[in-house]
Amino acid sequence: MKTINKIKVYGVVALLGASSMVSAQEDATNYMNREMTLEREYDPSVQDANKVNTLPVIKEPEVRKIPIDYASFALPTDPMKEIHLLSSGNILTDISYNKKRGYLSLAGGTYMNLNGDAGYHILNSDKDQLNIFFSHRSTHGKLQYLQNEEKIKAKLNDNLGGLNFRHHFEKASFKLGAHYGYSTFNYYGLPLDISIPTATGIINPKADRETKQVNQTIHFYTGIASRTEDAPIGYLFDLAYTNFSYKYGFNEKQDGPTEHSLNGKFDINIPVLTDQRVGLSGNINYFNYNQPAELIVGDVVYATSFENYMEATLSPYYKMDGGSWHVHLGVNAMFFTGDNKKFMASPNVFADVEVADKTVLYAQATGKLQSNSLYEVSRINRYINPNTGYVPSRNWLDSKVGLKSGVAPGFWFDVFGGYKIISDDYLFISGMSYLDNDFGGQMAAAGDMDSKLLFAGVQFKYNYQQLFDMHLKAVYNHWTTELDSDWDESYKEYEISSLGRPRFEFNAGLTIRPIHKLSLALDYNLATDRYALYGGNQFKLKNINELNLTASYTVNDTFGAYVKLNNLLFQKYELYYGYPMQEFNVMAGININF
Repeated sequence: MKTINKIKVYGVVALLGASSMVSAQEDATNYMNREMTLEREYDPSVQDANKVNTLPVIKEPEVRKIPIDYASFALPTDPMKEIHLLSSGNILTDISYNKKRGYLSLAGGTYMNLNGDAGYHILNSDKDQLNIFFSHRSTHGKLQYLQNEEKIKAKLNDNLGGLNFRHHFEKASFKLGAHYGYSTFNYYGLPLDISIPTATGIINPKADRETKQVNQTIHFYTGIASRTEDAPIGYLFDLAYTNFSYKYGFNEKQDGPTEHSLNGKFDINIPVLTDQRVGLSGNINYFNYNQPAELIVGDVVYATSFENYMEATLSPYYKMDGGSWHVHLGVNAMFFTGDNKKFMASPNVFADVEVADKTVLYAQATGKLQSNSLYEVSRINRYINPNTGYVPSRNWLDSKVGLKSGVAPGFWFDVFGGYKIISDDYLFISGMSYLDNDFGGQMAAAGDMDSKLLFAGVQFKYNYQQLFDMHLKAVYNHWTTELDSDWDESYKEYEISSLGRPRFEFNAGLTIRPIHKLSLALDYNLATDRYALYGGNQFKLKNINELNLTASYTVNDTFGAYVKLNNLLFQKYELYYGYPMQEFNVMAGININF
């Protein structure tokens, strides 16, 4: 949470028109002081190398004996609160794991895309579960900017490994685990075309797009919880530690920051009447930062701005189970410390009722503090400037109402809508100022805004006797954003609400099994009406319009193989402005279960 100075968006072009190198150096530091906020969910998934984005982050893997479905868009989570639907079809073959303890998957393709996954269930009994795993994703192919004909190598090497242990006592479950992540990547985004007037003439700084940034993550967790919901005293206690670090800051000569975070979760509840319980849950985070005492930009020395702080959420609740209906009534009381300390409260209400056979009407109204740690921000956008401090944004209301039904055999649908209110929201912007040999592709954040989202959507799935499966999800988003007084008036005419956020999202998939061992899967993704700020100007991004095909063949319960054709429509698009994605590419792989 750290720096809170409010900077106008046009500071990203502060170097343009500078009258001297010294003044240019002073202006270049403006982008260090941006307030940044975000919304984040702790639920990542492993991605394909053909999607240059974010390292799959720490999550306790479920000890299971079924194929693992990795998403090609691991927009780890909830990137920029928008592209939620971009998931891939099944990559692994349909090999059953019910007689195997280990798995190995290896794949390679164009653009030097490499995927690898390995794991082994050392223990897998009713009482004890212990597994180890490792995942690798890398790419080293050339991509062409949409703005010109220049090509640049997009380098990415993500690795994540660890072990997880769980033991079931008679009345409690104990868990313990450790993970390590190592990621390298280059800031390959299109840098601004900058010319700096100096006393000796015009200087055109050269952006560093070759040096690889390095992120490392060390994570430990443990916890214990009661095993049954009707226990005389229900409880859950979790404790986790995460060490996340950047090797570099603005360039390879500057050290990056390190973040230490300690997280504690608890839930204690007791029965009060039949099928009714009252309880208290909580989530507490403490963040501690190590960084150089001074940050040097050009010839100017600045003090670093990270601030240690704590945030906490306490949630008393009362819940009732009526068989065909369920109600959870609660309140979230939230605060965070530091120079910009805040307190807020929100409802924490959930309800559902079976209105017909296998048909449920549900609703929720809740809220939360959105932790904006370095670790979490990197999972949303790895290319963000690591020297910027972040404050938590406040989600005052996150409401949703919908109707789910599985009344027809093999058929399921969900119709839903909702409304969100977020204070101190932020969005990503491209085209930061830079000096010679800085990482010109680093992105900044446009903050100092309050956002509201009205959304509606529909989702359905259908499968027929294991011969084919189909799914569809469509969501319409209507964002409105109120900018505070620090924004220049000219920007209020831009589509700020749609910076990176699609107006319409659509995902559809079809899997056909013409014979028992062969599976053919089509997956289509669409995201429309996204905008970007770059160098102080607004641009409309091309729609994400992607079709993928995966063919997988199971030889036996040990061996399988697959081929995946990505971007069959040969589309050129960007996830962020100046960061092109791969065009048509092919990947082939094998799976071994042992």
